[in-house]
Amino acid sequence: MSPSNMIITTERLLLRLFTSADREALFQVTQEPNILQYFPTKTAWSMEKVDRSIQYQTEHWDKHSYGQMAVTLRETGQLMGWCGLEFLPDTNETEVGYLLSGIFWGKGYATEAAKASVQFGISEIKLSEIIGLTDPLNIASQRVLEKSGLTFTRRQAYFGMEMFRFALQA
Repeated sequence: MSPSNMIITTERLLLRLFTSADREALFQVTQEPNILQYFPTKTAWSMEKVDRSIQYQTEHWDKHSYGQMAVTLRETGQLMGWCGLEFLPDTNETEVGYLLSGIFWGKGYATEAAKASVQFGISEIKLSEIIGLTDPLNIASQRVLEKSGLTFTRRQAYFGMEMFRFALQA
């Protein structure tokens, strides 16, 4: 399956590769107050960082056959944020990660996207393990990981932060 036509469909969502047409919407998501409060870099993204992120994910897909995807509502096509798998070269692990606009929180969308990403990683990519990382204070993200089949394994430093590490073995 070529990355250029990679699409994951769920009941309410469409996960697809990012394109340059997503720039403005992704920029707006990263400008929301406190949207990045649990991320290593907590400041809003510049348009240049958005462009670099889209380019990085395109290259990541080409190299690993998986990556972060644009999450959109199937009904409207509205960009909600991102979700997908990312290879962590420092630890040789693959992480499921997600970030959705605050207007979509509390409705099960992150869990729906994360479950689909984990399923893709296990069944299509044949990964033996997928991890999830959260700030210890980010209870909502921990629940998403648990509902996606991951189990808490330990506290560990990642990205210069103390994180909760969850994992799912295939």
